[in-house]
Amino acid sequence: MGTSSVTSSEVAAAAERLAGIANRTPVMRSRTLNARAGREIFLKCENFQRVGAFKFRGAYNAISQLSPEEKATGVVTHSSGNHAQGVALAARLLGVPATIVMPEDAPRIKREATAGYGATIVTCPAVEREAVSQRLVKEKGYTLIHPYDDPRIIAGQGTAAWELFDEVGELDLLFLPVGGGGLISGSALAAAARSPRCRVVGVEPAQADDANHSWRQGEIMHLEQVPDTIADGLRTRFVGEHNLAVMQKYVHDMTTVTEAEIVTTLVFVWQRLKIIIEPSAAVALAPLFSGRYPAPGERVGVILSGGNVDLFDLPFAPSDFSLQ
Repeated sequence: MGTSSVTSSEVAAAAERLAGIANRTPVMRSRTLNARAGREIFLKCENFQRVGAFKFRGAYNAISQLSPEEKATGVVTHSSGNHAQGVALAARLLGVPATIVMPEDAPRIKREATAGYGATIVTCPAVEREAVSQRLVKEKGYTLIHPYDDPRIIAGQGTAAWELFDEVGELDLLFLPVGGGGLISGSALAAAARSPRCRVVGVEPAQADDANHSWRQGEIMHLEQVPDTIADGLRTRFVGEHNLAVMQKYVHDMTTVTEAEIVTTLVFVWQRLKIIIEPSAAVALAPLFSGRYPAPGERVGVILSGGNVDLFDLPFAPSDFSLQ
């Protein structure tokens, strides 16, 4: 695996760039959760970020650094939802045309929100989204804002952990959900600079564990099919090259959780903490809540990555309900 070109100083620069633009999201604690896990857990609530997820951080950091010519021509990306919304809003704030390639089965709430921010949406089968994006780059001259395999995206995502260390100080462990690797690679760089003794742990659904295998084997492993997991934000088929390079150097462990553990953790957070997170966010907390991860560590951080739940999947949602 090659050496990554992303550094902790770029995360620090991104934090300055996002100051006053991205929400400085709250850190929550739960006595019930602490008692269950036997640790002090700090939950960084990116469900309160703009667009409802950490993805706004990387999108704004990337698009804001484009040349005037690139901004005028426009950007394109492919995403099942949260990165799509992040790019759409960041592009609108910066006056940049945005086209989003979304899988046909992307959650309705995320499609509607993306359109609401003014982006043009192109739909296709999930396995074709990368190819369709590349075709638009060639045909239209758009700049690709990759969902995760981009140093500017990585640096922007790392600002969530950077803020967490600002607020709570050094940690023993930091848990993050892993899809393409943008959040964990950026957060691992933040931890290396702000809390060098902190062990960074990536968590995936057991049914979408490509990054786990890639990290252990030192090369990118591809899943042939889009993973079947409730954590729709983690349905990536392979980790990024820049991301894996950072993970190989700065991530200390990777683990997985079952679908049942994701749902149980999700229900706990909704019922006891009274905050709405999406299944992908519950993935990061699930090893602690289930007791699956017994490694020592008194002070533990968890990035709750987002809160964009598709209400239309709930049995009581009326068919004519609209957020518009």
